[in-house]
Amino acid sequence: MKALLDACVLYPTVMREVLMGAASAGLYEPLWSPRILEEWARAAAKLGDGQEVVARGEIAALSARWPRASVRVRDGDMARLYLPDPNDIHVLAAAIAGHADVIVTMNNKDFPRHMLAEECLLRDSPDLFLRAFCDTHPDVMHEVVERVRREAERLSGQDWPLRKLMKKARLPRLGKALELEG
Repeated sequence: MKALLDACVLYPTVMREVLMGAASAGLYEPLWSPRILEEWARAAAKLGDGQEVVARGEIAALSARWPRASVRVRDGDMARLYLPDPNDIHVLAAAIAGHADVIVTMNNKDFPRHMLAEECLLRDSPDLFLRAFCDTHPDVMHEVVERVRREAERLSGQDWPLRKLMKKARLPRLGKALELEG
């Protein structure tokens, strides 16, 4: 399965690390466009000095790890597509260009299901997208999330119970499912 990751799911660190951990485990193939990565860097810049530099380093590492994930949007797709927010058309166009099966985004209202269905695409939240892998690959998902949790503890210097970290990362269903399975 190919999943186009919107900037809003790449930018929060814990969410991104869980998503990319699932991709590393072979559960799906990630896709994005240069414009999506640029949106991430610009959003990070708004947080203050040095944050854009950090984001660009993370983007470079991600791009090096998944060189085939970057897709080029076709001009014809940009011209023919419509979404409620014209600024999101590039995301849909990237999903089409990359032959994605699903767009993973937090912006449900900007990607109406009926419009995506016309392009044979689904939309999913990162929480539900990752939660589904718990049913098919529970051990893999537990390992991925545990690795992210340990790194969060190392970087923050504080304890992070799994469910609390997933809730903070806007992945509450994933946290609940893993806690019940653990």
